[in-house]
Amino acid sequence: MTSEGKPTVIEVPTAEDMRVLGVRLAGLLRAGDLLVLSGDLGAGKTTLTQGIGEGLKIRGPVTSPTFVIARVHPSLSDGPSLVHVDAYRLGGFAELDDLDLDASLAESVTIVEWGEGLAEGLAEDRLEIAISRGPAGASERRAVKITGVGARWSAVLNDLAWSDGPRPR
Repeated sequence: MTSEGKPTVIEVPTAEDMRVLGVRLAGLLRAGDLLVLSGDLGAGKTTLTQGIGEGLKIRGPVTSPTFVIARVHPSLSDGPSLVHVDAYRLGGFAELDDLDLDASLAESVTIVEWGEGLAEGLAEDRLEIAISRGPAGASERRAVKITGVGARWSAVLNDLAWSDGPRPR
């Protein structure tokens, strides 16, 4: 049985702030971590992942893996690789399981866009990140709800401190 922590909601005014959130989030991540991202098309899932990739110091630009399903970005430092998955076109957990993500899960940070309802079975401990757009006319403003599931995340999210930029609400 997994435990779900209290969600942290962060207001993100711009795409650049979304990238910065990703960089800061990367500082909390380690090999074996799973992040499950959800949100409408254009919500900022790939932008957040780009920031995480920057923070993890991975090789290559992070782009949406929509047509290739999954991309592996090796680390340029001693850190973990980033496995970036787009589950949008997958028909169910069996197709996700066919990607053999569990084979690299322990050595990588794995991010699954559109993974809600599919990727939770990959790891007992995970971060569930839901990105929603602000009200009409708010342009780039987003609300990012981060929920830690499992013992790994019970205290870690308390370390998500913001000295400038996006702030929890």
